[in-house]
Amino acid sequence: MTRWVIMAVAALVLFPGVASAVPPPPPNPGDDAISAGRQQADAKAARVGELTSQLTEAEARLQRLTDDVAFKMELVNKARVDLEAAQDEAVRARQDADFARTEADAAGRAVDDARQELDEFAAASFQQGSTIGSLSAYFGAASPEDVLAREQLLAAVGDAGLNALDDVERARSEKSNKDSAARAALDLANQRQAAADQARKDADAAQQEAVRAQQDQAGQAAAIEGDKARVEGELTQALNAVEGLEGQRAQYHQWLDDKRREEEAALNASQPSARPVVTVPGGDGVETVVGRALAQLGVRYSWGGGNYDGPTVGIRDGGVGDSHGDYYSVGFDCSGLMMYAFAGVGVYLPHYSGYQYNAGRKVPLSQAQRGDMLFWGPGGGTHVALYLGGGMMVEAPYSGSSVRIAPVRYGGIMPYATRLL
Repeated sequence: MTRWVIMAVAALVLFPGVASAVPPPPPNPGDDAISAGRQQADAKAARVGELTSQLTEAEARLQRLTDDVAFKMELVNKARVDLEAAQDEAVRARQDADFARTEADAAGRAVDDARQELDEFAAASFQQGSTIGSLSAYFGAASPEDVLAREQLLAAVGDAGLNALDDVERARSEKSNKDSAARAALDLANQRQAAADQARKDADAAQQEAVRAQQDQAGQAAAIEGDKARVEGELTQALNAVEGLEGQRAQYHQWLDDKRREEEAALNASQPSARPVVTVPGGDGVETVVGRALAQLGVRYSWGGGNYDGPTVGIRDGGVGDSHGDYYSVGFDCSGLMMYAFAGVGVYLPHYSGYQYNAGRKVPLSQAQRGDMLFWGPGGGTHVALYLGGGMMVEAPYSGSSVRIAPVRYGGIMPYATRLL
């Protein structure tokens, strides 16, 4: 009786009704076929290495695009703040201009009053039959006493006229000064308004550029994901080729072993398996921060979302974030997640990664410890994540994703980490 017959009979005795379902043995290829399969596997392995490299580069390009979008969105915030400041300055400058114009108008009225007073002196002098400063005023005097009286009268009228002239000149000078102040204030108001208009244009341009960048990034990300799927498919094919005939032989021997252990497996099938023991980290400050961040794993990304109490509804960004519904969905952005994590130990951070970068002590990136914050982009204004140690971090990465644990990305990373605890 052959071994196969013996095994079939044993199966029939031990497991009635199932012997007819026992599959036939898999192929057992010869050595020549295995040798040829190994050569094919080597060729596929080389191709797998190429595809893995291409995939790494594609993912790096995707991350650079994501970082660029995040940086441009922060520029939108900056331009909006600059616009508000310029508009406030323009309002104050126009108020100063209005005040200066009011004073200039008052000075103009003073000039008119002084001119009218001078005209009255001139008319009075003419009615007395004389002209100030003219010798004709002395002609026709009847006596030396009359000449002396006329001289005293003309002197009095002349002095009053000169005083009026002084008042006119003084008022005219004041009007000129007030007019100059009014023009200067108006010029300043126009400059402030021009600055406000330019800030508005800069904000609009930055917003449009960010939207275009996010739209381009979305298209490129889709293409990269397609490449990734194709690479993974080729990688699977390569792994299957590496297994080749060796895999068939291994399956053949495994089939034999499975049959020999069939009875033992049936007896042990009902025994419960051991479960792993999960340990919880300590409760110090760093672990409190890390624990609060990790508790949010899987919470969706929402641009502008998150505060000291947890996830919140995001805000509009005019681009990809809006297309993902961030402005009506509850979640975190990168800096919002840090706000929530550190609020657990009484550290209240502002909702901007650039300010968070300067909120604590700088340590070289090579000395980063668990609980330190890592930053990307100029001044840390592109992205922030919480370092977990061992080359891993927790972050809220970008619209369409969720809070996750990921390996630290060193492209574009700031050379210093920020330590708060």
